[in-house]
Amino acid sequence: MARLGILAGGGALPPAILQAHPDAYVLTFAGVQHLMGPDAPVFPIDRIGAIYAALREAGVTDVVFAGGLSRPALDPAQFDDDMRALAPHLLAAMQQGDDAVLRLVVQTFEDQGFAVRGAHEVLPALTAYAGLVAGSQPTDADMADAACGFEILAQTAALDIGQGCVVANGLCLGFETLQGTDAMLRFVSETPEKLRHAAKGGVLVKTPKAGQDLRVDMPAVGPDTLRAAAKAGLNGIVITAGNVVVLDRPQIAKVAEDAGVFLWAAEPQA
Repeated sequence: MARLGILAGGGALPPAILQAHPDAYVLTFAGVQHLMGPDAPVFPIDRIGAIYAALREAGVTDVVFAGGLSRPALDPAQFDDDMRALAPHLLAAMQQGDDAVLRLVVQTFEDQGFAVRGAHEVLPALTAYAGLVAGSQPTDADMADAACGFEILAQTAALDIGQGCVVANGLCLGFETLQGTDAMLRFVSETPEKLRHAAKGGVLVKTPKAGQDLRVDMPAVGPDTLRAAAKAGLNGIVITAGNVVVLDRPQIAKVAEDAGVFLWAAEPQA
């Protein structure tokens, strides 16, 4: 019988998956702040062979990568044989961007005989159906800004830069880069009023890049994202249905009501 292994990063997603799959085997990585408790085994990524061995010893057949994980600082002196074999390919992939790195990681675990599952596959309720998820109905102006944001992200997808942007009255106020969504929203919140006089309100648009492997890099929004959007003066967040993780919906509903913002799921772009 299949057993799930959760390779846990930071944030609320790994605990949510564990709650749904209490028999899963959990491990996390050295240097990663996580919510899996003190008993979760910790492995340095430099010794990836030990990770394979631990998964096999635990009877794991399927693995899911869940939670935030930044690029690790690798120490060649600590490499085991498996990492030494992987390192040249990993370094080459890093020069091509995050998508290339994630594709290599998936291929590596598949080559070891593990089936790689997406968080949305092991916890289907994570994503949203098209329509209003929380808050009040977005206006026509909000939807026009969302359409502009989707177009911006579609045009930049091949550059492998980010998964989100902020648009207000047709003006792009921020674009997600390596620093992530929270940093982008802080940047938007700090935009001087004189530059935003014609860009009141606005929306955060969040969607996967074209060709992105959703098994290991699905965008996510949660209550903190909605709070940050409200603090940045936005009217709400627009995501794509079925391919963005929505965390802690009861709390999202409360934040939306308290802050007067919305979360809307649009049909994926053709």
